[in-house]
Parts: sequence; C-alpha cells; structure tokens
Amino acid sequence: MSHAKNKVDWCLKKAEKELEEGSTHRGLVKVKPNKQQILNHIAKAEHDLKAGIEFARIGFSDWSASAFFYSMYQSFLAITAKFGYESGNQECTFALMHSLVEEKKIDFDKSLLEKIASLDVQEAKRETTSVGAREKYQYGTALSIEDNLYKELLNLAKKILSKTKEIIEE
Repeated sequence: MSHAKNKVDWCLKKAEKELEEGSTHRGLVKVKPNKQQILNHIAKAEHDLKAGIEFARIGFSDWSASAFFYSMYQSFLAITAKFGYESGNQECTFALMHSLVEEKKIDFDKSLLEKIASLDVQEAKRETTSVGAREKYQYGTALSIEDNLYKELLNLAKKILSKTKEIIEE
C-alpha cells in the first residue's frame, strides 16, 4: 500500500474516532457528493486567487502567498467533495489528492501536487512548496514577496484551479 493510501486510511480512522468521541473531526469522512458544496469551493478558490492579485496590487504581496495557497487548497477541497469526502485536515486533503492520482481517478500532474505540498516532509524542501511559501510569508517578517515567487505561485494557483474545473466537470 502506498504512503498516500496509508495516510488516507489513517485520516478516515482518525475522523471516525473523533466523531465517536463527540468532537469535531480533523481527518477525512466519507459523505455524499454535493454539487453545491463543490461549486462553493470553486467560488472560494476564485475569490482567494483574486485576493492574492489584489494584495500585490495594493502593496501587501506578503499576503499573496497565503491567498494563492488557499486558492489551491479550496480547489482540492472541491475535488475532495466530488469524490465524496469531507476533509478537516490539510495533510489529509493532500494525501487524498495523491491517492486519487495514484488510483488514476483523476488526471493530475503529480509534479504539480509536489509544488503545493509533499507527502514526504523529511525529504521535501519546505521552501520549495506553496505550503512553505505560505508559512514563510504568513509567519515571517517580510513585507513583500519576491517577484519571481509571486509569479510562480500565481501561475500555479491558476493551473490548479483550471485543472480542478476540468476534473469536476468529468
């Protein structure tokens, strides 16, 4: 069993246990696919993408890294919802995306996934992922993002959103 599949199974068990204990789940739960929820995630992804562009325009490009990351994350939540899952945890969402690619349920370039978040935290250079960029600019003291990184994150967020729209239409 792959690392991604193992993580997905762990996330499902984690959520089940948390719900049995009466708390909010921080894993994955199987749910009935909900078209409106999928569309809501797409709308939020588009909103976050626009926010990232606006932050840069008004001189707050450090916040663009977070906005672009959350645009990509909302895109993944739309795919998650399409396949009948509800996620309460970013790592679980990323693991599910990797698993769906491995199972050939979605046609998604794995290298794009790795640019967002690697499943192998030990080997991944966090600063080379959008998660790393978000953390650097959200928690760090820089007041602006480098132009090349801004463009890279903007283009990545656009690609992810576009591909997500294709996937949810299938």
